[in-house]
Amino acid sequence: MGGTKASAVEIEVAGHAVRLSSPDRVIYPERGYTKADVFHYYLAVGDGIMRALRDRPTTLQRFPEGIEGEMFFQKRVPARGVPPWVRTARIEFPSGRSADELCPVDVAHVAWAAQMGTIVFHPWPVRAADVDRPDELRVDLDPQPGTDFADAVTAAGELRALLDELGATGWPKTSGGRGVHVYLRIEPRWTFTEVRRATIALARELERRRPDLITTAWWKEERGAHVFVDYNQMARDRTIACAYSLRANARATVSTPVDWDELPDVDPDDFHLGSVPARLAERGDPHAGIDDAPWDITPLLEWADRDDAAGSGDLPYPPDHPKMPGEPKRVQPSRARPEAD
Repeated sequence: MGGTKASAVEIEVAGHAVRLSSPDRVIYPERGYTKADVFHYYLAVGDGIMRALRDRPTTLQRFPEGIEGEMFFQKRVPARGVPPWVRTARIEFPSGRSADELCPVDVAHVAWAAQMGTIVFHPWPVRAADVDRPDELRVDLDPQPGTDFADAVTAAGELRALLDELGATGWPKTSGGRGVHVYLRIEPRWTFTEVRRATIALARELERRRPDLITTAWWKEERGAHVFVDYNQMARDRTIACAYSLRANARATVSTPVDWDELPDVDPDDFHLGSVPARLAERGDPHAGIDDAPWDITPLLEWADRDDAAGSGDLPYPPDHPKMPGEPKRVQPSRARPEAD
């Protein structure tokens, strides 16, 4: 498909001129979707994805030549060659280094990122006003070998029941793969460490109720055929593909918000670049009310205190994270040396 440079166009988005170059470049070879298709997809779901991204520092997963080409994560917006209207927010990594990440305030920021080859948007669970206190608690239900999407849905149902007992509202979405994500909007009062601790307490309670289905085991060799609650998605600098983000797979699936009542009946492969804009236009956004009632996580922190007192303390952090106070050894159990007598 030659002549793509000559066909570059400027499109007005949210009052800004956004350049779209190489619109005919094929991004999803199996489906035939082009860069223009990706660009216009993000415009079509603008209201939905902005609900997920607005004022959030966002890591960009870029595939400039398409999903079968080179991929990289961009955490720093370049100092040059960026439109003057592009907003950024400074975040600090666990290492102590910092970066100015893209911080979308309108859909023009999403379109600009799509022009740069961004396929997947990974926002932090914080807002620019306070980048050290999450306002979003994310529960990542990740099916392990021997389990599938249906098992993740069952685990999500257990989570829903538990949240109902707590008086909290969970907002489910497909991951775009085999998993289910459930978000809670929370008051931005607690640190990453505290929110992760609350997430571990929530995960442990789920595991106690359904040990046959759910696990919090960090080491893969200990998980078995269970749905893993990936509590480390709440560690600093860990992110999840946001609502309405495309995923980098051959099917061009979308991480799609759903209603609790429809979740048991959906097929995540039905939510893709070609279908989700019409779904959003016809049905509206199932996450439309996510910002209405932030929740106080104090009950989860009380559960964490209870677990600590019972001898269940912290769990391992990701391997690239600095060693944290109270964290157990990061040694795979099968490789751990026996304790001396």
